[in-house]
Amino acid sequence: QVQLVESGGGLVQAGGSLTLSCTASGRTFSRDAVAWFRQAPGKEREFVAAIMWYAENSAYADSVKGRFTISRDNAKNTVYLQMHSLKPEDKAVYYCASDPQLTRITMRSPSYKYWGQGTQVTVPS
Repeated sequence: QVQLVESGGGLVQAGGSLTLSCTASGRTFSRDAVAWFRQAPGKEREFVAAIMWYAENSAYADSVKGRFTISRDNAKNTVYLQMHSLKPEDKAVYYCASDPQLTRITMRSPSYKYWGQGTQVTVPS
């Protein structure tokens, strides 16, 4: 059974930093495209960042560009999302998603086959 598990969420003051981790179990996702999405209360799920298995190829939502960095350690079967200069509007549940068939990055959530349960990030206003 494939499982993605996110960790690292929590409460952080505005301007602070957090690093989220997404670890796969049940399979290796070293060849997957992996993305982070987030969903705030009352809002639709939105794309945050994604990385191909060849880590040089990554993409970011405009709202996080320059503040967030996605990276991967295939030896650890883990993808990271480093978040800096956090803002209250970054508050959301963050989800990790992956797909082994994607040949290029997509920001469309239906394109990703495997999903984690999410981890909460709270940034008080």
